[in-house]
Amino acid sequence: MSARTHSRPVPAPRAGAATRLPWWALALPALAFVALLTLVLNPSEAHATVGDPALTHLVERAQQLMAR
Repeated sequence: MSARTHSRPVPAPRAGAATRLPWWALALPALAFVALLTLVLNPSEAHATVGDPALTHLVERAQQLMAR
């Protein structure tokens, strides 16, 4: 009985210069980060925080801590 010969496995392509992200894959998270940062720095613009004084106090306290 003859033994089977195994062929060499094909190496996986290396990730690196061949892998490129589309422009929006970086732009959208950056835009979301800037929008959320703007809301945190100016809580009077965030209309959802008007009715809840505890949340407004928390945001103001965080703003005071970042200002130090």
